Amino acid sequence: MRKILFSRLICILAAMRPALAQDALVTHRTLSPELALELARATLGDCQKRGFQVAVAVTDRFGITQVLLRDRFAGAHTVQTAIGKAWTAASFRSHTSDLITATAANSPQAGIRNLPGVVVVGGGVLVEAGGSLVGAVGVSGAPGGDADHACAKAGIDAIRDKLDF
Repeated sequence: MRKILFSRLICILAAMRPALAQDALVTHRTLSPELALELARATLGDCQKRGFQVAVAVTDRFGITQVLLRDRFAGAHTVQTAIGKAWTAASFRSHTSDLITATAANSPQAGIRNLPGVVVVGGGVLVEAGGSLVGAVGVSGAPGGDADHACAKAGIDAIRDKLDF
């Protein structure tokens, strides 16, 4: 009986081996440094046209900052806020404006707001290509999260042709 069970176990493990090998490595797409810089410049430029002095942070898909630009007149606080917005969007795979309601006081997810580095204010926007997350952009300094979000979306729209593949 033990030999039969052992034989079956060996057969099952042998059958699983190819599946396990396939999962050993993963591939992913992320913004190139050049495209991240282009996105940051387009976002900053859009905000400047609207008369806003902002900081713009672009992260890779994991929330690691790739580019940071700051208008010479943007407040000192805007740098860390932009980084936090981009990191929050990438980390939670959600626009920060969508997290406002989801993490409201007395909601099951309210504690998210207390995690280190989380910034739940509009202006953190996901960058997607081919249905996959490739990065995030965070904007801080415009008058309100909606304006930050609009600048970020305009920046993404400016590089859209390079994202759609």
